[in-house]
Amino acid sequence: MHVGIVQFMLHPELQSGDGNAAAAAEALAADGFFHALEIARINDAGQRAAMRRLAESAHLTLGYGAHPQILSGGLNLASPDAETRARAVAEVKAAVDQAAELGVTMVTLLDGPNSASQGDEEAAVAAVVRSLTELCDYAARSGIWIALEQFDRAIEKRSLLGPIDLCVRVSEQVRASTPNFGLCLDLSHLPLLDEDPPSSLRAAGEHLIQAHVGNCIMRDRTHPQYGDQHPVFGDPAGENDVTELAAYLRTLMEIGYFERQLPTPMPLVSFEMKPAPDQSAAAVIGNCKRTFNLAWAQV
Repeated sequence: MHVGIVQFMLHPELQSGDGNAAAAAEALAADGFFHALEIARINDAGQRAAMRRLAESAHLTLGYGAHPQILSGGLNLASPDAETRARAVAEVKAAVDQAAELGVTMVTLLDGPNSASQGDEEAAVAAVVRSLTELCDYAARSGIWIALEQFDRAIEKRSLLGPIDLCVRVSEQVRASTPNFGLCLDLSHLPLLDEDPPSSLRAAGEHLIQAHVGNCIMRDRTHPQYGDQHPVFGDPAGENDVTELAAYLRTLMEIGYFERQLPTPMPLVSFEMKPAPDQSAAAVIGNCKRTFNLAWAQV
């Protein structure tokens, strides 16, 4: 595998696209533990060129997450409203263009807020299938794949595409006409969906093309990182630590994830963690590496 890290979660200030993402990536580029860096939008063309050059110099695979555009823009790829959906598709197409400029082969996204009222879910599913199919057609021109990341249904992001069975059903429909599509399952989101991570991975099966790992807080509503805020492994109020990560990695092996031909040079397992106000990015990186080493030793 290639072990990666999601830069725009480690450095949330970069999510607007205005920060110096290349400078922030220097330490990770120099760290041989990581082989992949998942970045977000970079508004300045010179900064994009610097990031691509840094990745090439360090032999680092770049991924691209369109989450900041979708979440901050209130975009919804599953909206039954044609105009709302068209705006979301146009914004993500622009993200695909930027990913192509950066030499990225996979763009990860979420569908957006679940606006489907009871009884309208099928309309929302049909809408998101149309959006994803259109995006895959567009991305294929640049040799890019689209990975849909499932999110929680009721706690924070409240996405339509959270439950694994629904995600697989959507993936089957999209793949019927555009094969450059698959799912990203995040260990930190599965407890928020009340799903058992190994069971969800098995249900995803061949649809899985990307894996994220992290932690979440769901039992303590007063915790400053309650919900989908990606605290460090080992947080006393958290759901995931070494044991859960080991089970996740073991199941990835069981379902053949590490033997697949995927759009990335090697199958990705990327850490997604956000420093608390009193934590540094460097300490969070150390947490990721120690937790991985302990979990991998159990696998």
